[in-house]
Amino acid sequence: MSEAILSTRTAEGRHDLVLNRPDKFNALSESVLAALKAELSHIAADDGARVVVISGAGKAFCAGHDLAEMQADRRLDAYRQLFAACTEVMEAITALPVPVIARVHGVATAAGCQLVGACDLAVASETARFAVSGINVGLFCSTPAVALSRNVPAKRAFEMLVTGKFIDARTAADWGLVNTVAAPEDLDVAVDDLVATIVAKNPDAIRRGKALFHAQRERPRREAYDLACEVMAQNMMDENTDEGINAFLEKRPPVWRKN
Repeated sequence: MSEAILSTRTAEGRHDLVLNRPDKFNALSESVLAALKAELSHIAADDGARVVVISGAGKAFCAGHDLAEMQADRRLDAYRQLFAACTEVMEAITALPVPVIARVHGVATAAGCQLVGACDLAVASETARFAVSGINVGLFCSTPAVALSRNVPAKRAFEMLVTGKFIDARTAADWGLVNTVAAPEDLDVAVDDLVATIVAKNPDAIRRGKALFHAQRERPRREAYDLACEVMAQNMMDENTDEGINAFLEKRPPVWRKN
C-alpha cells in the first residue's frame, strides 16, 4: 500500500485505485507513477481480479504531470525517464487482463486526459472537463496525444492539442473519449452498474477478449481476423463458455467457474 495510491478490493474482484494528492489535483508525480505501476503489477498477478476502477480524491480526477517537480530537475535524461515511466503505466493498463474503468470528476488534463484515454472504459460526471493543455505553457502534449488520438477522431484530437481548450463531458462522450456521462450524484451508481455488468460475465471470456481487442487493433485486417479466429476457437473450448451456451439453451442463468 502506498500513501499516493489507496487500493481496496471487494469480494467480487473489484480493485479501486484512488489518486490521492487532492492538494495537487492528483498530479502524476514520480511517486504516484511508481505506486500506480506497482499496484497494476499486483493486480495483474491476481487471478481473482475482475475489474479495476481508477478515480481521484478531492476536486479533480488528475491534472497531469507535476510541473513543479518537472522544473526542479531540468536534465534531458530526467525527462526521458519521467515520460518513460508514465508510458509504462499507460501500457500496463492496456496489458492488464481485466477491464480498467476511469471514474472521472472535475478536470482531467494533459497526462490526466491521457490516463482516461488509456483506460478501457470511462464514466464521467457532467461536471468533468477534459483538455490536453500543455500547449498553454509551451509544451505540446506529445505523449497524451498517443492515447487521445486512439480514442477521438484525428482532427478533434489535433484541435485539442494545438488549442489547449477544454471540452465538457457531453462532448467527450460524443467524441468517444468517455462511454457514459452521469449527474454528479449518480456517478458512483453509474460506475457500480458498469462494474456489476462486467463481473456478471464469463471472466475467462473477458480476459481473452480484452487481450484480443487491443492486439487486433494494431494489425492489418486479415491478420486481425486470423488472430480473432484462433482466440474465438480457443474461447469455445472453455468450460465456462460451454456452461454459458448450455444455460442459454436451457433458459437458465449461467454459473461461472471461479479461477
